Amino acid sequence: MENILAVLNLGDFAQAFSKMGMFPVFDLAYYIVSILYLKYEPGSVEVSRRSPVASWLCAMLYCFGSYILADIMLGNSPVDYFQHNSHILLASAVWYLIFYCPLNLFYKCVVFLPVKLVLVALKEVVRTRKIAAGVHHAHHAYHHGFFIMVITGYVKGSGVALMSNFEQLLRGVWRPETNEILNMSFPTKASLYGAILFTMQEAHWLPMSKSTLIMGFTLFMATSKVVMTARHSHGSPFTLIESWICHILFGSPLGGGEEDHHHASAAVAPSSPIKSKEELSEGARKRKAKKAE
Repeated sequence: MENILAVLNLGDFAQAFSKMGMFPVFDLAYYIVSILYLKYEPGSVEVSRRSPVASWLCAMLYCFGSYILADIMLGNSPVDYFQHNSHILLASAVWYLIFYCPLNLFYKCVVFLPVKLVLVALKEVVRTRKIAAGVHHAHHAYHHGFFIMVITGYVKGSGVALMSNFEQLLRGVWRPETNEILNMSFPTKASLYGAILFTMQEAHWLPMSKSTLIMGFTLFMATSKVVMTARHSHGSPFTLIESWICHILFGSPLGGGEEDHHHASAAVAPSSPIKSKEELSEGARKRKAKKAE
């Protein structure tokens, strides 16, 4: 991989890309897309009118939930990231404009598809950096704790998805079936796989530099999310591979959702004839009783 980049003269570009600052442009895109997803949640607009404080707290969780959860895991203060005033103010400004801008102008601008695709791509740049930074941080604290590195990178990349049930409670909603561990979305799965790759790189099990891995994984994430957003798809590029691997290793059925639905329908279907037979026999008994009378 390194030789290919050297031939294409991309090694220096990858190095420069990996050192590029995220604030304010990339972080701004991250905050916009994150709070957009909050506004898409059922009832979030009503909460913003009824309780702006609760809405703001939810927005901060959407923007900084990964830092809060990672700090708790590593024994740091969960409010440590809130010392970065510029980030908090920028995220708060985005929250206000998305929920309270007159005529919804800001919201209409950022959901315009070409603009949204650019913002989504920029957000994935930040996600990759957070995964790499989480693994690197855990590597310094636990030099041989490879599982800790993976978990920390995973948490840093997944964001508020792993705290979704707690965030819902702030909005007065309780939907445990939406637990991200039970129903992992593409960004959550990709964060896990990315954390594994960056952990392997930190352990020198992967024959490539960190800058090369950052650039390659960023390109994969940005391309995947842009295509999925443009197609309004909620699927995952990993679905087919995961389906076969789980089928081989864990005995999971291929296309289990459809099979379960089919079996459930088949199980329910006979209930109608059985019920009708009971009704018929009941009617026959009543007619016999009348004849006897």
